[in-house]
Amino acid sequence: MESACDLSRRLRAVLMPDAGIGPLARMVDELAMHAPIPSEDRGLLLALPCVSRVFEAGGCLVREGDAHDHCGMLVSGMACRYGTSGDGARQIVAIHVPGDVFDLPVMHPRRADHDVRALSRCEVVMVPLDALRGLAADRPSVGRAILAVASVELSMAREWMLNIGRRDARTRIAHLLCELAERLDQRSAAPVWSYELPMTQEQLGDALGLTSVHVNRMLKGLVSDGLIDYGRRGISIPDREALARVGDFDGRYLYGRIRPDRLDGRMPGIGAGLVPAGMRRTVPEGTRSSRGLEGSAE
Repeated sequence: MESACDLSRRLRAVLMPDAGIGPLARMVDELAMHAPIPSEDRGLLLALPCVSRVFEAGGCLVREGDAHDHCGMLVSGMACRYGTSGDGARQIVAIHVPGDVFDLPVMHPRRADHDVRALSRCEVVMVPLDALRGLAADRPSVGRAILAVASVELSMAREWMLNIGRRDARTRIAHLLCELAERLDQRSAAPVWSYELPMTQEQLGDALGLTSVHVNRMLKGLVSDGLIDYGRRGISIPDREALARVGDFDGRYLYGRIRPDRLDGRMPGIGAGLVPAGMRRTVPEGTRSSRGLEGSAE
């Protein structure tokens, strides 16, 4: 049976024979990963006006206070979304990897309440919000796909809040490393056991609510336990299931595709996400999490 990605590539060849793998092709695949989009609507998405831009490491993709008039998709590189407190402290609230469509849920004009900055050299495709908003209003499948992507972003934000608020430092770092591997894996034709991580330990601390000294200590511990190899901004994970256990990682909140060679079960949800049993989190009976909120005040 023809896979969704193969079908998308074939449709692009039919609908836009001169475009090859055009700048919007990956964005369309990303939307279709979370909700079905008919071939005619795919063609309309591929025909949207767009512009490609390159940002060097440290470049600002979105600046707080600027008017939102475009959404962007990361073609290559890695970027982070962050907010800044009144005293200048930074909190990274999301890390964007290739294929991520950032600021897509912002479908109404407003000013940015955050910054998005390149962690490495990034290529970005920008689409005018007016054009996308008009297409979403006319084509329900496009609107549903945008809502699906927004739902995944909210799910990830909830997990990040849980990670920072309720997990210890070692677990936080292991969880983040597992999440990045899983998200890269969803968009890869082969298993992702290693990846570039262009983040300083200070930046990792800004994402995890830790000091750079604490991050350094925890990374050394994961290395000494054989759970990761870490050096010069690169991560290798010899055993992802072992790291997932340490990181309390359950990839179901990502609601994405997981390659068939790692399947053990299926979970309904946006795009019917597939999750291997070894990476599911279980909560023991009798814990606070399984009792619910009623009567939990202590």
